[in-house]
Amino acid sequence: MIITFRLCCTYSIGVLSIVTIILSIALVLSGVFQNALYSRIKEEVVLKNGTEAFKAWENPPPPVYMQFYFFNVTNPKEVLTGDRPAVAEIGPYTYREFRPMQEINFLDNGTKVSAVNPKTYVFQPNMSRGSEDDLIRTINIPAVTVMEKFKGHPVISGLISAYMRSQNVGLFVTRTIGELLWGYEDELLKALAKFVPDLDYHFGLFYKMNASNDGEYVFFTGQQNYKDFARVFEWQGQRSLSWWSTDECNMINGTNAAAFHPIITKGETLYMFSSDLCRSLYARYEKDILVRGIPAYRFVPPSEVFANLSVNPANAGFCVPAGNCLGSGLLNVSVCKQDAPIIMSSPHFYQADEKYVEDIIGMKPRKESHETVLDINPLTGILMRAAKRLQVNVFVEKIPIFSQTGNVKTLVFPVMYLNESVVVDEDSAKKLQAVVTMGNVVVNIPFIMIGLGILMGVVFMVLMCWQRGPEPQASPAERQPLLGSS
Repeated sequence: MIITFRLCCTYSIGVLSIVTIILSIALVLSGVFQNALYSRIKEEVVLKNGTEAFKAWENPPPPVYMQFYFFNVTNPKEVLTGDRPAVAEIGPYTYREFRPMQEINFLDNGTKVSAVNPKTYVFQPNMSRGSEDDLIRTINIPAVTVMEKFKGHPVISGLISAYMRSQNVGLFVTRTIGELLWGYEDELLKALAKFVPDLDYHFGLFYKMNASNDGEYVFFTGQQNYKDFARVFEWQGQRSLSWWSTDECNMINGTNAAAFHPIITKGETLYMFSSDLCRSLYARYEKDILVRGIPAYRFVPPSEVFANLSVNPANAGFCVPAGNCLGSGLLNVSVCKQDAPIIMSSPHFYQADEKYVEDIIGMKPRKESHETVLDINPLTGILMRAAKRLQVNVFVEKIPIFSQTGNVKTLVFPVMYLNESVVVDEDSAKKLQAVVTMGNVVVNIPFIMIGLGILMGVVFMVLMCWQRGPEPQASPAERQPLLGSS
């Protein structure tokens, strides 16, 4: 009876082991637990009141910092005689950036939401190398803009040139960091404003951009499709741009780069719209990385995003005017910057044609310092760490009618670059770590079951071997007959 019970238990363990392994493999192949997890994530990552995703979108908890690096011109006289410019990088000048969403209004039964995103910058002396009162010698952008605008009008150009000589206005200007960033009263523009009443005679690289927004956005909430989470539907009332010469280049694609949809794969292309660049761009997976111990995918814009027409024909629409194409790595944004000859690039002309690096003494492009990166947790789409790096340049050339340009070479002249960066804060990282851990447990339940099935199989084999072992040998006394012979 005991032997029968033991055999029954042993075979039960064996059968249970086989059933567990088969069931576990079926669960792995069907992805039941993974699909359940993904469904829960898709339900939670939606822009609606009460969700963690909405709270983080409305008022991002991690601190954002904006660092400005300026290029101080060290040989202005030599530049006017045709020598290569020599610049020295100065900075960073660091600002804490506050960027809450405001004027939030849900639309179309909660499938879309409109908002403005004002940004406020507060100087951080302890994170800066210098003060806002530091003086920088750089290209006189207002003067260059005026000269470029009127170079085809000989009479007007002559009058402007004479005025510039009388006021000692030249190709270069020396101003404080605060003035160059947030604005100052420019004498040349002020003189022109007497003839052009609507002309604003203040100039600054971020003039009127502190405590202000870049227009109203309409975002998809992700309610209908998780991949639409935080994707831009409209900007300033328009679904596409009008600056560029092709429909493809005028498209508004992706998010505003502050948030991304959940469940991101390595094969995806992530699209973003940047009002700073007046265009959409994209990033692709580069490598796996850990941020505060949490797994993330690093996405970076590939070189073809800003490649020349000959390398990437899709960029033909960014040549302005049509057919006037710059080399790889540059973007002429004059059409959306009040016709100022502004050209954007990566810092130190990283990924640009070597010519632009060689034209300026002091350019030292480095991937780790000058590349734009996005580190995103693939399960939730949360931005773990990011660094947006852009350089502001000015197109400079000799204009004979303006003696102020001397014999300057035709150049793309670097003025400054910015590094807008964020790293997930500790509290947010702890919450995210809990979500990631739970996700790992849920997804790995079938594999845990397979391990349990294998363990039961091992127990079954041990019990079978034990029960089929040799019969114990009887002792000599036990082998004696019960009744002796007489």
